[in-house]
Amino acid sequence: MNDLSDAALEALLQAADGLIFDCDGTLIDSLPAYAAAWREAFAGSGNVMDGAWHAARCGLCEAQLMAQFEHTYQVTLDRPRVVATMRQHYLANLSLQVREITRVTAIARRFAGVKPLAVASSGSRQIVLSSLAALGLAELFDTLVTFDDVGKAKPDPAIHLQAARELGLAPAQCLVFEDSEQGLQAARRAGMPVVDVTCHGPRYSGG
Repeated sequence: MNDLSDAALEALLQAADGLIFDCDGTLIDSLPAYAAAWREAFAGSGNVMDGAWHAARCGLCEAQLMAQFEHTYQVTLDRPRVVATMRQHYLANLSLQVREITRVTAIARRFAGVKPLAVASSGSRQIVLSSLAALGLAELFDTLVTFDDVGKAKPDPAIHLQAARELGLAPAQCLVFEDSEQGLQAARRAGMPVVDVTCHGPRYSGG
């Protein structure tokens, strides 16, 4: 978003009938909380998760991340136990480690009640809703769609398409905000214009 001028961003916002936001890395900075939680969860395998390894994969859903951990470290995980441990650790430390990304949440706050807003995340509903509620953001959005609702993670477009349906809009009417390559690909595959909120790569691409 840093490479997108204020005027260009404003034009995109005004043209959109609805806004769809990713959660982790877009609305909230949850990387430290997730890294600590996954490190704790993976410790039972006898391996210490490298922080850089996780940071390079932070756009993946739980199942995708565990599959890559198994491949990288050549282990077989007790996946239900790992997920339970990760979520418990994350939720226990939520208030200490999760922060708003204010340049994005300011947009959500500005348009709440003005345009229909959705959150579309590959995370679990439990964690996404808890994170948004803890920061006072949940009330801004008309709907929340997660992996739990569609059974498919980004870069599959299912989460974005379901969010548009729940907002009552066609995909092309929605402007998406994303931070990961998986999320950007998913929005494009859904036929939605998308803004990359990170400081790397292209800032905007049409649907």
